[in-house]
Amino acid sequence: MLSNIAAPSQPLSRILAVGTGVPPHSYSQEELLDIFRVDDPRIRSLYLNSAIKRRNLTLPPIGPDGARRLESQGELLRKHVGSGLDMARAAIGECLGKIGATPRDVAYLCCVSSTGFITPGFSAKIIKELGFDTGCSRLDVVGMGCNAGLNALNAVSGWAVANPGKIALMVCVEACSAAYVFDGTMRTSVVNSLFGDGAAAIAVGAGTPLPAESAERAAKAPAVPIVLKFASRIIPEASEAMRYEWDDDHGKFSFFLDPGIPYVVGAHAEETVAALLDGTGLRRSDIAHWIVHSGGKKVIDSVRVNLRLTRHDLRHTTGVLADHGNLSSGSFLFSYQRLSEEGRTAPGDHGVLMTMGPGSTVETALLRW
Repeated sequence: MLSNIAAPSQPLSRILAVGTGVPPHSYSQEELLDIFRVDDPRIRSLYLNSAIKRRNLTLPPIGPDGARRLESQGELLRKHVGSGLDMARAAIGECLGKIGATPRDVAYLCCVSSTGFITPGFSAKIIKELGFDTGCSRLDVVGMGCNAGLNALNAVSGWAVANPGKIALMVCVEACSAAYVFDGTMRTSVVNSLFGDGAAAIAVGAGTPLPAESAERAAKAPAVPIVLKFASRIIPEASEAMRYEWDDDHGKFSFFLDPGIPYVVGAHAEETVAALLDGTGLRRSDIAHWIVHSGGKKVIDSVRVNLRLTRHDLRHTTGVLADHGNLSSGSFLFSYQRLSEEGRTAPGDHGVLMTMGPGSTVETALLRW
C-alpha cells in the first residue's frame, strides 16, 4: 500500500550504511556464572532463563585469589573510554567502508552513550583519534539510555536534510560492563545478567551525490531506506522505572530496572505506533519490517503481544538479544544490520524502528525502501 505522505519540497534523509563493533571476548551465561562464582539458585536462574546465549564484555581484572576483583569508579570510566573507542573505531570503519567513505568525508558526528560520563565526550575523542576533519560539527547525547539511538537519529536526520549532499554519522558507544556493580543482590544481578558491550554507527545523507558515492558504487549497493517520520511517547508515571544513578553503598554509579517496566513499555507501544502511522495512510499490517530494541525477553514479548506481531517479525531483535544481550542505545542498529544483510527488503517496503528506555519513553521511526 502506498503511503499518503506528500512529496517533500526537499530531499528526505536516507540510511546509507550501518556498522557494528564489539569487544574481542564473548562469554556464555554459564561461563559468566562460573567466572563470578555465582551459586545463588535465584541468580543462576535469572541468567539461564534470559534468552541470552552469549555476550561480548570487558571483564574486570583477575585478583590475587584468582577471582575477578571489584573495579573502582575511576577504573570503570577508563574502561568506558578505552573499550568504547576501540568498539567505535570498528563500527565506524565498517560503516563508512560500505559507502567508500573515510572519516574526513563526515561533516556531522553525533555520539550517544549512557554507560559513563566524560568531558570532553566521545565526539571530540573520536574526531581526534580517527582523523575526522576538524571542521566536523559534533553533538554528544549522554544519559538518555536505551531509547537514545532513535532520539539522536532524529537530530542527525534533521541535520542531513538541512545540509544535502553531506554525510552525517551517528555512533552509539555502550561499554555496559563499565557500569556493573557486583554485590550479589537481585537488583544488580538483573542488570549484570542482561547487558552486553557494543558500538554501532549509522551513516545518513540527503540528496545526491554524496562525496564518497559514485554511479558505479550506487548501482551495486543494496537499496537503502528513506526516513519518513518519527514519533515518541513519554510515560511520566514511570519516569523512575529505569535509572542510572550514584550508589552511596558502592561508591559508584549503578543501574536500576523496575521489574514492571516490560509491561509498561508494551502497554504504550501500540499508541506510539499509531501516532507514527497517523496521516500516512498506512496500517500496521502494511509494515513489512519491524526492528525493535533488544531490551530483554519480557520487553520483547510484551511489545510483540501488544502490537500483535509474530516471532518472525522480531527475529532480528531476539537474535541480537541471544548473541549479544541488551546493547543499550545501539541494539536496534545491530538488528537493522541483520535485516539489511538478509536481503529481504524490496522497493516500496515500509519498516518501523522502535526503542524504549528511561524517562520512560518509547521512540519510533518510519522507513520506506
